[in-house]
Amino acid sequence: MDILPAYPAWLIEHGAALAVVLPLLTGAVCAVLRSERAAWIVTLIVTGACAVVSFGVLLTIFAGEVQIYEMGGWEPPYGIAYVIDGLNAPVLFLISAIAFIGTLYGIPSVTAEVEPGKRAPFYGAFLLCVAGLLGMVVTGDAFNVFVFLEVSSISTYVLVAMGASRDRRALAAACRYLILGSIGATLFVVGVGCLYMETGTLNMLDMSRILSEIGGGSRVALVGFGFIVIGLGLKLAMFPLHLWLPGAYAHAPSFVTVFLASTATKAALYLLLRFMFVVFDPSFEYDTAIITYVITTVAVAGMLLASLQAVYQTDARRTLAYSSIAQVGYMLLGIGMATAAGLSAGYLHLINHALIKGALFLALGAFWYRYGIMRVLDFRGLGQIMPWTMGAFTLGGLSLIGVPFTAGFVSKYNLAMAAAANGWWWAVGVIMAASVLAIIYMGRMLLVAYFQPPPEVDGEAVAKNEAPLLMLVPMWVLAGLSILIGINADWIVHAADGAAMVLTAGGGVRP
Repeated sequence: MDILPAYPAWLIEHGAALAVVLPLLTGAVCAVLRSERAAWIVTLIVTGACAVVSFGVLLTIFAGEVQIYEMGGWEPPYGIAYVIDGLNAPVLFLISAIAFIGTLYGIPSVTAEVEPGKRAPFYGAFLLCVAGLLGMVVTGDAFNVFVFLEVSSISTYVLVAMGASRDRRALAAACRYLILGSIGATLFVVGVGCLYMETGTLNMLDMSRILSEIGGGSRVALVGFGFIVIGLGLKLAMFPLHLWLPGAYAHAPSFVTVFLASTATKAALYLLLRFMFVVFDPSFEYDTAIITYVITTVAVAGMLLASLQAVYQTDARRTLAYSSIAQVGYMLLGIGMATAAGLSAGYLHLINHALIKGALFLALGAFWYRYGIMRVLDFRGLGQIMPWTMGAFTLGGLSLIGVPFTAGFVSKYNLAMAAAANGWWWAVGVIMAASVLAIIYMGRMLLVAYFQPPPEVDGEAVAKNEAPLLMLVPMWVLAGLSILIGINADWIVHAADGAAMVLTAGGGVRP
């Protein structure tokens, strides 16, 4: 905590608001800039500022504080408050840091994949997406969640569609995402309306207090809970509500895929945790039933069936897309246990998976940038042609599998231990089976890259041609963090335990 005094008091006090307002305002500025380089510089500065501010807020929360920022000086429930605690502070920093790292990567990637006249608006839409995700995470008002959910979603549809310059299928993927995302948002806001009808407030802390006083409420609250779970399930690609994700990840610009894979589903999962364990309470009969039976069932189905689908994909991006659906299943399995250890392990995997999948998609984007590679069969000889890029991809792949001394191993080990402590030995078997499937779909890419010769042009092997430095640095930062966590995970486990403490504060969760 020695670094905390270096932050001005006003910056910590207003940090949550600044992290949302800065990208929200500058997104409009970027959209009208004539120079794409100027738009990139503005985006880099703003995302860097958000990361710095979010880190200061995170350190404050680690020091034991809870921040409540009243927008406009209006006290809740009459005004909107931003609430920062151990549950959302790590996600706030995660989104900001990935946005900054991705922007570094963006200048060569966006130049190669987005039409010249659309690049400045592209950065504007990206900043709006960042603002929407950060707003979803920090707001303490349920309807404000919906507003920011729509800000992030609409800008994301635009970002995915801009991949049409490289692949026309991006338009169909964006349309599918728009339809399913709109359904999810509609279901969510209907659920919020039911809660408002039951409690008379939109402030999530007040909702929680009133629902506890009336023992979970009537059928109106039950219906609202169901709508919210399904709506957020669509947003986080919960199996089988995941149909938008493979196309969006496969055909969007590489920069967009990296950001979405690392942040969008994580923000939605955070909201699911917030509503299930803070607004509602696992002691409510209907909450317990949904967590124990529905969430656990879809988690196991997602882990196994999505992993099987990944095995049979020929496109590398779609392979990793289905892998992401399976990894969401791991996180949901921790939620389904409804124990402090399970929640901590699921939250830990949320953070670790963001780093792992970010590194993998960054490397895939570099493969396309140099050689137009998207198919698994085209990985031939990449270990020789692009050794540094393939090295980062390999570390990410090993971490995704769960090899010891990687971040993936840490979260999977903690999840397995939580399942064993809960008496769910069958869940340990499911974790192992899904990990074996990960060995298959990641292993075949690594085998092709390292054990098959590079393709030949005019009778000679393709020459070594590494990715640009602005691409290499971000991917190695994330790959390196994955190894660092595998060696010493105390600090990130501490963050996950802090999140679990917030979720278990109501007393409805077993230790």
